[in-house]
Amino acid sequence: MACHAKGDDSDGILSGESIILDEQTLQRDLQNAIETENYAEAAKIRDDLRVLHEDSKASVLAINSRFYDAFRRGDLATMQNLWAKGDNVCCVHPGANGISGYDYVMESWEVVWMNYEFPLEIELKNVQVHVKGDMGYVTCMEFVKTKGSSWGGQFVTNVFERINGQWFISIHHASPVDL
Repeated sequence: MACHAKGDDSDGILSGESIILDEQTLQRDLQNAIETENYAEAAKIRDDLRVLHEDSKASVLAINSRFYDAFRRGDLATMQNLWAKGDNVCCVHPGANGISGYDYVMESWEVVWMNYEFPLEIELKNVQVHVKGDMGYVTCMEFVKTKGSSWGGQFVTNVFERINGQWFISIHHASPVDL
């Protein structure tokens, strides 16, 4: 089951999955246009990609979707690439204390995943995206189901920081809620 990340707001924001699929399609179309030497089409597609990347809310929603895809698959390498590097990152797993520092946060994901069979089922609801300058955050309800277990619900805040033009997660805070 794919990770669902759909916004319930009326801003017309695409889901993170849709943004990733649009980006992948545009990248593929760009490559095809270049290979067939259709440079006018390639320039148009390049501009469409630039607009997609410059849309801050869409970019934050896309990186949030990538985070949940890595979580769903238990993909530590991808997870490592999504996080900002440094001592100021922080992760609060449901029912646990906060963990600070990139290396410790990555170790925490390894521990979290030790007892899971992948892929996990993850569904997001009530996704809200907020961006101001080089900082953005997503709030949502996260529902996770592992093999043989029932759905567990968490209220989540994911904070993102744009560093050298690229968005990285710097804080993940998940608090359990009663379903």
